[in-house]
Amino acid sequence: MELLPRGPAEFGSARYWERFFRRRGPRPFEWYGTFPELRAVLRKYVRPRDKVLVVGCGNSELSEQMYDVGMCEDIVNIDVSDAVIHQMRERSGNKRPKMSYVLMDMLQMDFPDAHFQVVLDKGTLDAILTDEEEATLAKVDKMFAEISRVLQVGGRYLCVSLAQAHVLKKAVEYFSQEGWVVRIHQVASSGDKQQFVLPVFIYVMTKFKKIPGSAAQILEICPEEQDKPMRMESAERLVAAVKDRQHYALLCSQLSKTPCAEQVSLDLCDKESGRPRYTLHVVDSPLVKPSQDNCFAIFIIPQGRETEWLFGTEEGRRQLAISAGFRRLVTVALHREQHYEGMAGIQAELSGKVMELAPPGLPAQQQVPFLSAGGDIGVRTVQHRDTSPLSGEYVVEDVKGDGTCYFRRLIFLCNRNVVQSEARLCAPLPLPGQKKRRKDKKKPSPAEPPAAIDKSYLCCEHHKAMVAGLCLLGGPDPLPGTSLTVLVVGLGGGSLPLFIHDYFLKAFVSVVEIDPSMLEVATHWFGFSQGDRMQVHISDGLDFVAKMAAEAPSQFDAIMFDVDSKDLTVGMSCPPPAFVEKPFLQKVETILKAEGVFILNLVCRDARLKQSVLATLREVFPLLYVRRIEGEVNEILFCQSSLEGRRNPAELGARARLLEEALRQPGCPWDSSYVLADILQAVKIL
Repeated sequence: MELLPRGPAEFGSARYWERFFRRRGPRPFEWYGTFPELRAVLRKYVRPRDKVLVVGCGNSELSEQMYDVGMCEDIVNIDVSDAVIHQMRERSGNKRPKMSYVLMDMLQMDFPDAHFQVVLDKGTLDAILTDEEEATLAKVDKMFAEISRVLQVGGRYLCVSLAQAHVLKKAVEYFSQEGWVVRIHQVASSGDKQQFVLPVFIYVMTKFKKIPGSAAQILEICPEEQDKPMRMESAERLVAAVKDRQHYALLCSQLSKTPCAEQVSLDLCDKESGRPRYTLHVVDSPLVKPSQDNCFAIFIIPQGRETEWLFGTEEGRRQLAISAGFRRLVTVALHREQHYEGMAGIQAELSGKVMELAPPGLPAQQQVPFLSAGGDIGVRTVQHRDTSPLSGEYVVEDVKGDGTCYFRRLIFLCNRNVVQSEARLCAPLPLPGQKKRRKDKKKPSPAEPPAAIDKSYLCCEHHKAMVAGLCLLGGPDPLPGTSLTVLVVGLGGGSLPLFIHDYFLKAFVSVVEIDPSMLEVATHWFGFSQGDRMQVHISDGLDFVAKMAAEAPSQFDAIMFDVDSKDLTVGMSCPPPAFVEKPFLQKVETILKAEGVFILNLVCRDARLKQSVLATLREVFPLLYVRRIEGEVNEILFCQSSLEGRRNPAELGARARLLEEALRQPGCPWDSSYVLADILQAVKIL
């Protein structure tokens, strides 16, 4: 038997519903939202002594169940279908003497003004508001006006809805403009998603007297997992919050049915502040053989390590899932603005939510393991937080790395997944004459990071490659002569120019930094200092190079660009596009000595743009070497003006070994975790 309408508009037709209920018969029709699901919200707003009007009651059991459990008894049900009113009177009989069924059109009700404390609508608004045509909206306005008329001040209009965007927007705008308090509840699901994937919502519109001239609106949302409402600043934001929850429900439904071909990312927000608390990535691994014990696991990324390749990239997370041996792995990144009560606290907080992301076929009552690197949630200490007019909001934080090492990092919050600068921390050496700590004295807490900067260590792989590029200088002997002049554009935490200053004892380093805040950060938090051989110029790199080209050509042995772009819409985050335009590169070539080297940190995800940059570089610098950084987007380009100095990777490796031996000065330790020769032997000539 065909019971569905020919088109959505028929949902608003009295003739359709009359035909529908005659054909369906007495079987109850619960379109969505059963009483057990709705009960927890309804009992907050329906009191036993309230006079309740149910509009468009149909043959739903909702009124009967509310009556039978004692929620309220004085209930009037109205509908435009004579057939359904007749059915419901027969079904109720004399069992519920205080409840009545009346044939009535809610657009033109016979009740006196302010007659009810509650008007209950289960799906009726959704059935009428099928489109945004002028006639439909006029009908809805009439419906709302009648509901407003029959409700007392302080009364509640409770509307059960799937919250389609145009339906929610209309209801929120109408009643908020009338001065009513608008609150949206998400109804807890029963778990049966066979009929409707989208969650059910209840709009709670509380009537207040409209104050002339007042523009204040009270708009709130109550997610299903909490009772405390969250205040929304506008109707648009409230509609967007509902839409977010609908998208999440659709996502969970899809993930419960099929493996995801691409990694899915979502944020779970703190209920108090609304800020992201957890960032989740769902990773499916079809290469892992299925078994009952390896269906699903949760991996907590230790604080501060979310930027590492293994956790911060799609390929890294894919390898993590394969090595962990689970068909579906959900990685969880922790946010620096939040406080966490250890692994057990996180597990208790997330266990219910992550089960909504479970894969198809997960056995009931299956224990889902929570994993982590090192078995804990890591350590993150924000040492400094500020805002720069040029770089925006930034933080300096200490994090515990893999093992016992601590690192200090500079993060620009506009691009919080990228470490701008990094330095390794080490325990401070005792001052001359200072006694060593006695064994029985209290040791520092393992969660307390050391304070001194380890200047012998370059954390960034691209910085190591840039230092190695200095091997291209000079003739047969790679060591510089009486002096070495280096220009570094982009200070950051200062680790790159500081390393060159400390290990190339004949080097005179000029640093150009556009943001004075970064000089303060480097000095106070990363151990940077100026001196006879180190000078910082607060200037735009473009202006500085142009001025030097006009006043002092052929001045530098090496020029290094390590400067990020603030424009995140361009497919190149380092350097800014203006730094690789031909007229400017010609100025760079002008201030470079004949046998000097221009070293550029290039981070470009746009393949076409990268080819254009390389072509422009070749026009100015005929000799180009490239060193790609494994697991990163960075590529280090070594550019020279003359083809005469061309060397193959083996020659570069030999020069690097000679330079490295000379740089390992007594009393100036060199970290053994990297070797210049290894870096340069991976260089390719473009």
